[in-house]
Amino acid sequence: MKQLTYKTSGTCSQYINIELEGDIIKNVEFIGGCHGNTQGVAALVKGMSADEVIKRLKGIDCKGKGTSCPDQLATALEKMRTE
Repeated sequence: MKQLTYKTSGTCSQYINIELEGDIIKNVEFIGGCHGNTQGVAALVKGMSADEVIKRLKGIDCKGKGTSCPDQLATALEKMRTE
């Protein structure tokens, strides 16, 4: 099991806790942010492959910030693959 606490940038959430088993997402927890939305994203990606989540979420923008909580999740997953 691989775990990461990722410090987000440019979003309301401050951190994302991620657990991966191989390429499969076992758990995601956003710290801060819009609680209902981040809980929804976390529930939807559970059991998905990191590759599929990156493909679907990378580049999603929130209010012209150039990033979003879903985009930061994709960035964190990319980081986990390189570590």
